Amino acid sequence: MFTAERRDQVRARLLDRARSDVRISGAAITGSATGNAQDRWSDVDLFFGVDGGVEEVLRDWSHFVYGELGAVHHFDLRPEPAVYRAFLLGDLLEIDLGFTPATGFGPVGSGGFQVVFGEPADRASTVPADPAHVIGLAWHHVLHARSSVERGALWQAEYWISAVRDHTLALACLRLGFPATYAKGADRLPAEITTAARDALVRELEPGELRRALRGATAALISELHATDPVVAARLQAPLQELAAMA
Repeated sequence: MFTAERRDQVRARLLDRARSDVRISGAAITGSATGNAQDRWSDVDLFFGVDGGVEEVLRDWSHFVYGELGAVHHFDLRPEPAVYRAFLLGDLLEIDLGFTPATGFGPVGSGGFQVVFGEPADRASTVPADPAHVIGLAWHHVLHARSSVERGALWQAEYWISAVRDHTLALACLRLGFPATYAKGADRLPAEITTAARDALVRELEPGELRRALRGATAALISELHATDPVVAARLQAPLQELAAMA
């Protein structure tokens, strides 16, 4: 398991390499290291502006991370024009490196962005998640959770029930101004919200338990709908309660 000292050394080594790479026009530290949130388990998060082709730089840097830092696997996120590559090292340290054309080098959303060198460009603000879309996903998942239970597809039912719970927490985060993705704001939610969501936790992969958890997930969703959008809540409450009662 990596140590905090090892993590800091890796970050410093990557930034030194960025300074010596003439294709890198700017570098920034992102994630928890930009504030007071970094702890023993934090990753290395860096974002780079690139003069020229991003794919060539990504390939070269990947060879370095595998060959010199001991990566064992990676995966990409590609919100154009940027590419984010997440590496797992053999000592379980995660390195998240973002590369974007120089014109796109700048902060994204509300996350931390600490410039190390280079001049950040003005970037359009990211569009926040649409509560209406999250609500749609939530009622869709209630419907499919119930049908999965009835079909005896227990693992699938558990998947849908957990997703209902996750979308309910996301709605609450959006309403209260907390980060909504990856449950980043969930631990900051009021106890009355998270206590209700506990009833959606599946404790055993058994039809009766899945029905109970679905009823709990649906009740928590309805409660949040009334807080997020009372008009929509009034339309959805009866059909959602019917689905939960049938379960």
